[in-house]
Amino acid sequence: MKLSEADAGCYATVCSVSGSHHLISRLIGIGIVEGTMVRVIQNLKDQPVLFYCRDSVIALGRQDCEKIEIKEGDRA
Repeated sequence: MKLSEADAGCYATVCSVSGSHHLISRLIGIGIVEGTMVRVIQNLKDQPVLFYCRDSVIALGRQDCEKIEIKEGDRA
């Protein structure tokens, strides 16, 4: 499942990240790498996805979230 498809309140683990080198570097810089736990706070149509990751709240555009593959799971 892609991060852009996750429901609000969902806990998930990042499985993979794809995209340009620029995007991957930016995501690594904010701590979004394989194995990272995230919690989706808000995911409304036509708006950035708001999620909690590594003690930070992050808003990421939907197109970028399409490139982040996640696996839903229980809270760690």
